[in-house]
Amino acid sequence: MTQRDAAASVRAMGVDKLFSLASTAALVGWLALALAPVQRSAMVLVARFVAAILCGAYAVFLVTGLVSGGGLPEGAGFSSLAGVRVLLGSPQALLAGWVHYLAFDLFIGSWEAENAPASGVRHALLLVCLALTLFAGPVGLLLFLVIKAVRRK
Repeated sequence: MTQRDAAASVRAMGVDKLFSLASTAALVGWLALALAPVQRSAMVLVARFVAAILCGAYAVFLVTGLVSGGGLPEGAGFSSLAGVRVLLGSPQALLAGWVHYLAFDLFIGSWEAENAPASGVRHALLLVCLALTLFAGPVGLLLFLVIKAVRRK
C-alpha cells in the first residue's frame, strides 16, 4: 500500500470514525490497568500492546495527513504557539495529535501500574493516579511520582 493509498483509506473511513476507534482502543488499555491486581503483568502487557497499536496509528495518521495536505501548511511549526495552531489546524493533524496523547498517556499509565507494587503505591492510590493520567497526563504522573517519593521515606 502506498502513502497515497493509505491517505485515501484514512479519508474514506473518516476522521470522526478513526477518533472513536482510537479512543475506544485506549479505553481498553486503561480498563486493563484498572484490573492490574488481577494479573498485573498480563494487564500491563495488554495496555502496552494497545499503546503500540496507537503508536502505529499515529505514524499512519501523521504520514497520511502530510501526504493528503501536500506537506506542512504555511506557518506551521513548533517554535511558536501560533505555529502549533496552524500545524494542528486540519482534522487529520488534530487526529494525529489526539492519538499521540492517547498513546503516550497510556504508556505512562502502564509504567505506573507496573511500578506501583515495588514503589509501595497501593492499588486505590494507583487508580487515582491512573485516572489523572488518563484525563490530565502530567498531573497523574506527578501525583504518582510524589506518592512514590513519600513512600520511599
